[in-house]
Amino acid sequence: YIKANHTAYCTLPKQKREEISPLSDSEIEAFLIAIQEKEPLRDLFTVTLFTGMRLGEVCGLPWDAVNFKCNTITVKQQLLDDKTNGGVYVGSTKNGKSRVLTVAPFIMEILRKVRQEQLRNSIRAGAAWDNHFNLVFTNKMGKYFHSSTVWWRFKRVAARIGRSDARFHDLRHTYAVMALQEGDSPKTVQQNLGHSTANFTMNVYAHVSEKMKQESADRMQAYYEKVKA
Repeated sequence: YIKANHTAYCTLPKQKREEISPLSDSEIEAFLIAIQEKEPLRDLFTVTLFTGMRLGEVCGLPWDAVNFKCNTITVKQQLLDDKTNGGVYVGSTKNGKSRVLTVAPFIMEILRKVRQEQLRNSIRAGAAWDNHFNLVFTNKMGKYFHSSTVWWRFKRVAARIGRSDARFHDLRHTYAVMALQEGDSPKTVQQNLGHSTANFTMNVYAHVSEKMKQESADRMQAYYEKVKA
């Protein structure tokens, strides 16, 4: 009954590319040094930086998602604010899908130490221990870390290294940039981040892809000079 598609005459808004501010190599080094100084969320920050998990995902990471034998972490849920009741609840990931990360051995070693410390804390706390969601990252009484607490402590560390503008989400961006620059394929980075497509990943990190293209050209030049000689 509709004879014409009137939406064809609409001008669609231009898609704006997300502005990202990953940490530079020197800032990563400074950040890792800064969190060694009695920072209670040191392990949470380090795991986030080298896995690219979102804030809710790392806060809501349960122990049954950590496979020490296979060196994997299954990202399957988030710890989210319950704005109605003033608490938190466990929900699905942003896209509703789980993903499996194969992580570096040093990350698993960090998690082993976290596990050992948590067991010691649970013994000390006794009946007061309250890790209702079986979370990896908790305080000494087993309680979860609220996202606002994590954000506030991150901002303190960021200010100390001269990056007061940095957001917690920039740790995720930093991971992606590191992974791409160190040779991970866009498809691998896309899957680790939980993006819908590799094309979306490379659109977000276009400046990295340009650098990768130049490095590829440099390698081809070096190869040409080698075989020519």
